[in-house]
Parts: sequence; structure tokens; C-alpha cells
Amino acid sequence: MTRTVKIFIVVLLINVSVLLKAETFVRDDIITDPTPLKFNICHGGTCENISNVSLKEQQWQQIRNIFKDKRSPQHERQQIKIAIAKLEKFVGRQTDTYNDKAENRTDDELHHYMDCIDESTNTTLYLMMIQNDALLRWHTYQDRGNRGYFFNGWPHTTAVIKETGTGKRYAVDSWFRDNGLQPYIIPFEEWRNGWKPE
Repeated sequence: MTRTVKIFIVVLLINVSVLLKAETFVRDDIITDPTPLKFNICHGGTCENISNVSLKEQQWQQIRNIFKDKRSPQHERQQIKIAIAKLEKFVGRQTDTYNDKAENRTDDELHHYMDCIDESTNTTLYLMMIQNDALLRWHTYQDRGNRGYFFNGWPHTTAVIKETGTGKRYAVDSWFRDNGLQPYIIPFEEWRNGWKPE
């Protein structure tokens, strides 16, 4: 499948989700009840490839340790950034996606490449595992969010969290960073209006 065809599929999926509810998972074979011992991730663009992953207990304990201090929603968002980056590093070593570059840049080995569909799906799976282990106090994960649709910019998709006390939503966007670097967490409305890093 060519890159042009993949981009067309991404655009089609995003535009269909405008009419329907934004789907969290674009494939039926993604594990929708992920646990640290058994989950999978997308890569190769638009979840073309899925790799099964299992973390060691000591790896998941490192994630738990990040969330020990539950002082405020703002602090928890920083913890989420740290945890997502660490999970990307753990997973990258198992799946050879450690060399994924920011945005849609590739090293010409497609299995390293992750587009925004891959990134947002994987980040949502990580957030699900974190929430399912009762590590979040101030936030819950949400369905992925979309923007663009050609009318107001290029289509783009992100993972989303909601602050439970205020109902305010935040984009958790790892697509703009290389593998293993902390994602951006931005108020969702700002993100939807075209935010990108400077």
C-alpha cells in the first residue's frame, strides 16, 4: 500500500468520524481491554500493523511510581506526559518502533513509522491501562478527537483526557514528538483550533 493511499484512508476515516462518533479503535483486532501483561499497538500508518506487547512487572511498577503523588490536576497531567513517554520507550524496544520520528517523518522502514491514527490509538490504550489500574485521580481518558477535515486545515487525530472536576478536555498529542519524548497536553479546544508546537 502506497503512502498516498494510506493518507487517503486516514482522511476518509477522519471524515467518516465527523459524521459518526469518533471511533477509538480503527481495527477489530485491537485489544480493547488492555492490561500491562497483554496489549497491542498500531504502527505502519493507519494501524496497518499491530504488534502484541507484554510489560514486565518492574516496568509497570515504574509507571505506578510516577502517579504516587496525587496533588492536583495540573500535576497529574505532567505525570501523564512522563508515563506516556516511558511507555513508548518500553514498547519501542519490543516492537522496533523506537525509531519513530515526529509527525509523519520516516526512516524509510515503514514499521518504524507512526501516523496520528497510530499515535492516538496507542496513547489511548496507554491511558486506558493507567486508568484501569486506578492510577488517575483527576482525569479519565476519552474517545480520540479529530480536527481539520480540509475546511479548516489538514486532518489530525489525538488522544483525549477529561479533567473530572471541571469537565475540561485536553488533547494528549504524541504525534508531534519522536518516540519516547513527552507528548503535548493542550486544552482540547485550542488543539482543535489548529494548535501546533512552535
